[in-house]
Amino acid sequence: MAVKKIKPTTPGQRNRVAPDFSDITASKPERSLTTTIHKTGGRNNEGHRTARYIGGGHKRKYRIIDFKRDKFDVTAEVTTIEYDPNRSARIALVTYTDGEKRYIIAPQGLTVGTKIISGDIVPPEVGNALRLKNMPLGTIVHNIELNPGKGAQLARSAGTYAQVLAKDAKFVTLKMPSGEMRFILGVCMATVGSVSNPDHMNVSLGKAGRNRWLGRRPRVRGVAMNPVDHPMGGGEGRASGGHPRSRNGLLAKGKKTRAKNKYSNRLIISRRSK
Repeated sequence: MAVKKIKPTTPGQRNRVAPDFSDITASKPERSLTTTIHKTGGRNNEGHRTARYIGGGHKRKYRIIDFKRDKFDVTAEVTTIEYDPNRSARIALVTYTDGEKRYIIAPQGLTVGTKIISGDIVPPEVGNALRLKNMPLGTIVHNIELNPGKGAQLARSAGTYAQVLAKDAKFVTLKMPSGEMRFILGVCMATVGSVSNPDHMNVSLGKAGRNRWLGRRPRVRGVAMNPVDHPMGGGEGRASGGHPRSRNGLLAKGKKTRAKNKYSNRLIISRRSK
């Protein structure tokens, strides 16, 4: 997958860098694996706005993704590679030998017709899912569980991956996409390979309207507000705003917000590089 620079025929196209959908093989999702999404507009169940700058956007169907990969020792064939409007990665529709269909996060290099499998003792090939304790050292993995059986929570967005560095009796040491090194239980599942669509980071929307199509409303800078609305607001003329801070007064640059006694502190070997 690559990106393409659009011919500047309009102001909106001039600065646009668009995704190239040449890797997509199907335009409509599997109907049995989709469900509806109800937009909130940033409102909670009482109708109060609890998240700003959310609203509008194109209508979407949610694709139900298999993050657990818990259908062990049954071979599946990749049927299609599809676009998913709900995530940055591509998704793959796989059909198992017993006829069941599921969506998975498509790893980089996965193509239609490829056979994949999940299990305790399966070859560590791209698209296969197995427990971290059974991965060879140096393996590139994604779709990683934090708690056994809960489903993947780590390395799911476009182009991300982690690497298996070491193993002991209970834990596996992973280098995370952020650069952090941490322990994860060896019985947790992960999928071999890196996530597809690595060029997603190079996409440029080109115009404000394209952001609105994604459901993102314009974000107002704190220094453009009044003092009643933001700690950085007010002042004569174009005031700089003082110390950068959030709307509720928390310092924005460098203040540590992680809980001192967080349960996972003991599992982190080294924090992400600054």
